[in-house]
Amino acid sequence: MKTALVILLILHGLIHLPGFLKAYQIVAFEQLSLPIGKTAGVFWLLAALLFLLAALAFLAGNTLWWLPATAAVAISQVLILGSWSDARYGTVLNILIALMIAGGFGMWKFHQSYRNDFKAGLLRQHHNTPAVVTEADLVHLPEPVQKYLRYSGVVGQPRINSIKINMDGRMREKGKDWFSFTSEQYNFFDIPARLFYMTGKIKGIDVPGYHRYLNGTASMRIRLFGLFPVVEQEGVKLDQAETVTLFNDICLLAPAALTDKRISWSEGDSLSCLATFRVNKISISAKLIFNEQGQLINFISDDRYALKGDGMQQFRFSTPVKAYRIVNGFPQVSEGSAVWHYPDGEFEYGQFNIRSIEYNCK
Repeated sequence: MKTALVILLILHGLIHLPGFLKAYQIVAFEQLSLPIGKTAGVFWLLAALLFLLAALAFLAGNTLWWLPATAAVAISQVLILGSWSDARYGTVLNILIALMIAGGFGMWKFHQSYRNDFKAGLLRQHHNTPAVVTEADLVHLPEPVQKYLRYSGVVGQPRINSIKINMDGRMREKGKDWFSFTSEQYNFFDIPARLFYMTGKIKGIDVPGYHRYLNGTASMRIRLFGLFPVVEQEGVKLDQAETVTLFNDICLLAPAALTDKRISWSEGDSLSCLATFRVNKISISAKLIFNEQGQLINFISDDRYALKGDGMQQFRFSTPVKAYRIVNGFPQVSEGSAVWHYPDGEFEYGQFNIRSIEYNCK
């Protein structure tokens, strides 16, 4: 579809050039029987340039490509109405492009809600200089957590007040095929927030989704072309589920934040412990499992809900870690999966590749 749009914009742009060339008597086109004045010729050229600009913007990944395309379609259609007998079939192309413009605008507008949210979070952090994590911050933690934080190299580093994560991977529902996705998210820890924007590719179509969690209140929106609702979810079950997801992110991707006072700990053994995370009236728990090296290798919680049919049901949830990598001298989780433990067995519904993590974003 992306290739088709670029080709359509370029071809339709080029089709407008004869109007300019005839108006200025550069080339005579027998197919254009009606006279074209020089002023109209300038607008034929302008429409062509706008279509080509829209194609270039789209190829460059500029989400505002639809702005020059909208102007091009408007100018083009006015010109077509003035030369109807020669150019009426261009209306069909304008209608096709207008439909794609609607999708482009919908995607942009849907993404703007995410941008507005993370910019508000970044603004709160602007003058916040985090303190450094010391050994004294670790003494109240269970021994395997202390070992994990030392392994992660957090001692002597700033506390974490925010992270930005870029991922890709694939996901699926039970009984359905995998679909690939890319995602960007911001997490904030002053006011607990997880802002997760993903674009899934389903049957060749980009479908955006936005999971928004802010201070204990969550919503999930998945919309075709950013316009047509596929999933619209909110409520206390989702609030609890996304609290688990936020804590999962903290444990796996922001270990320095495990010193947060909203987390309480229960001693386990040398390779596991139980943690409880509280946000306002929500309290969730998870079991953390480590290896001898000090790596966190699994996160297990019974407090998360999965979408099942038209509602949400509670199942055990785990995120086994598949790999770590060294980034700037420090180990980070690089690959993992997400698993539902259904009554009929485990079901891996997500596979994730962590492309980049930025701490204390500005």
